[in-house]
Amino acid sequence: MSLLPRHRRTLTLAALAGVLMAPLAALPAQAAPDTATINLMNINDFHGRINASLASGVPTGTVNFAGTVESLRAGFAPDQSILLSAGDNIGASEFASATQKDQPTIDVLNTLGLSASALGNHEFDLGLDDLKNRVINGGNNAAWDYLGANVYKKGTTEPAFDEYKIIEADGMRVAVIGAVTEETPTLVTPAGISSLEFGDPVDAVNRVVTKLKADNAADVFVAEYHEGASAGTPDGATLEQEIAAGGVFAKIVTQTDPAVAAIFTGHTHKEYAWMAPVPGTAGSTRPIVQTGSYGERIGQVVLTVNRETGAVESADAKNVARVKTPTDELIATYPRVATVNQIVTAAVAKANEIGSQVVATAAAPITRAFNGPVGDDRSAESSLGSLVANSLLASLSTPERGAAEIGIVNPGGMRTDIAAGNVTYAQANGVLPFVNNLYTTTLTGAQVKKVLEEQWQRDAAGNVPSRPYLQLSLSDNVHYTFDANRPEGDRITTISVAGAPIDPARGYRVGTFGFLITGGDNFREFNNGVGTRDSGLVDRDAWIDYLRAQGTLTPSFARTGVQAQGLPTEAVEAGKSFTVKLGTLDRTSTGSPVSTTVVASLGTTALGTSPVTGTGGDVTVALPADTAEGVHTVTLTSLESKTMVQFPVTVTAAAVVVPSPEPTDPGTTLPSVTPVDPSAVPVVAAPGSGLANTGAQVSAVLPIAALVLLLAGAGVFVASRRKRALAAATAESTESSVND
Repeated sequence: MSLLPRHRRTLTLAALAGVLMAPLAALPAQAAPDTATINLMNINDFHGRINASLASGVPTGTVNFAGTVESLRAGFAPDQSILLSAGDNIGASEFASATQKDQPTIDVLNTLGLSASALGNHEFDLGLDDLKNRVINGGNNAAWDYLGANVYKKGTTEPAFDEYKIIEADGMRVAVIGAVTEETPTLVTPAGISSLEFGDPVDAVNRVVTKLKADNAADVFVAEYHEGASAGTPDGATLEQEIAAGGVFAKIVTQTDPAVAAIFTGHTHKEYAWMAPVPGTAGSTRPIVQTGSYGERIGQVVLTVNRETGAVESADAKNVARVKTPTDELIATYPRVATVNQIVTAAVAKANEIGSQVVATAAAPITRAFNGPVGDDRSAESSLGSLVANSLLASLSTPERGAAEIGIVNPGGMRTDIAAGNVTYAQANGVLPFVNNLYTTTLTGAQVKKVLEEQWQRDAAGNVPSRPYLQLSLSDNVHYTFDANRPEGDRITTISVAGAPIDPARGYRVGTFGFLITGGDNFREFNNGVGTRDSGLVDRDAWIDYLRAQGTLTPSFARTGVQAQGLPTEAVEAGKSFTVKLGTLDRTSTGSPVSTTVVASLGTTALGTSPVTGTGGDVTVALPADTAEGVHTVTLTSLESKTMVQFPVTVTAAAVVVPSPEPTDPGTTLPSVTPVDPSAVPVVAAPGSGLANTGAQVSAVLPIAALVLLLAGAGVFVASRRKRALAAATAESTESSVND
């Protein structure tokens, strides 16, 4: 028997009940018995972000990504959560993952329990054989299912991959169906996927849904598309704007089978979480989500589903930002996070070993531009910029990589210099640390000019930003002149590509980073390019391959753009001269010489030299008198920096002066004769002569002959008068003599 008073016993029992019930209260709220709760967590475009967990003192890395997944999982019963992906888990990866063929990424996603993923185009970066036999390896490596309902064996409708996966969650059968962008063949090396064909992703998903419904194989349907809202619309656009833009995303939203309860997307690296109208079902909506990229957010969709009918009674969609909880706390709280931390630590250590490998040797420092003692002057050309631009041209010049003819680099894309001596993998990676994909696009010559005009900066609102001028670096097959004193938008005066004047109407394939191709740094004209292609390469990999191929690196000090005033805008007569005022011909990168002498050339013929200073000078170009009529290229070359200024000049023939014949009698004035230009006389070949009508016509001799006869007649006339005058004078003399 208790010794406590009855009322105390009652309170104690109540308190005891509270203690016993406390763990239950801490559990997540359970759905009613006739409904199921499904917690869908999704990533897209993770791209091997295996990295350290601190950036500027703020936890941001892979461990925090894992901690975000685990914290979202912890809010639900163990059987209610599913981790999924919309593709591009690997490829275009950071250093620690890429240097180990993304094995650290595979290990991390296995640890976090990824259940299924749509194929992404980057999964095919190393070809079908690598994907199937190394990455997947029958499920012995990547433990999740890669899904590609629209990927077929070439020439058939037979799927080359699993189309769907059935996953049980809270007693419900969830069918996850995956599809990849139909543009995959243009985004990866064609040889690696030559045995595959890629169909319409929406049609493929709908086909699989229809089949599963007919077989009563699933209760809930989820679509994973490696496709997303258009890159051509601005970030932050509304769902209505994205649909209005048309294309594949509009079809995903408006034509995916109404039975699909949630749609996850990827590929375009946009962030959104919309409730979109279900086609054909008035008043109903369903989630459409993309997380952005790189594990910065986790997409979460929570569905409440009627167990009997499979109808979705409620849905909630959002993107959850990566937690900033200290890594030590995450590691101590979640066992999976502790394992992820071990994987990341080992991967980073291994990457550091790889980073010490020598990939090239620099004969001299190759640096960004300097403004006095301050480096990274983004308003000036640099030797490093030329090297990177040339690497873009070399890496993207083959047809399968985009057939680039010009390489263009933004100055902020380069983050460190190359010192003289051995260049390690890690040092090279430090030059281009952003892991940008490399793209090509077609710009007309007029658009290339507009891109160069955009170096004088305006933001989207038309304001001059804090950096009013950003100097692009171009591959060394491009030269241009400018006059900064001309009106904005008309400062670029000439452009040449591979030694020929640029054709405003012709399209040129331009290779650059994904940052610029989408209008970064206010170079918005790139958005108007056509035939834009992702090469399947990331900048670091292509860059290091280029350095290895070069072996020894030598800095270039030749500017591609030079201020030039006084360029001839009208035809210049052969034998005449003109003067061009040049700005500086030198770069400010380490080791750049100072120009003192410029050689002028017409084609391959040297015309003479002119002195210049570090700030430029006047250069006189004297055209030879025998220069043929037509358009010629004049080149002004600094003997020291090797900077070339190239521009076209139209030349006309030197004027020919025909001297008038002088009369033999000073007192006699001959009739004036206007010289005839034979080239202006129309010519017709003599009938039956058999000569082609070439424009140098035979009848041109007739007016000339007439002129000769006219002159001869004038001579006879003068001689006759002199003869008569002489006879008269003789007669007068005789008569005078007689009179005397």
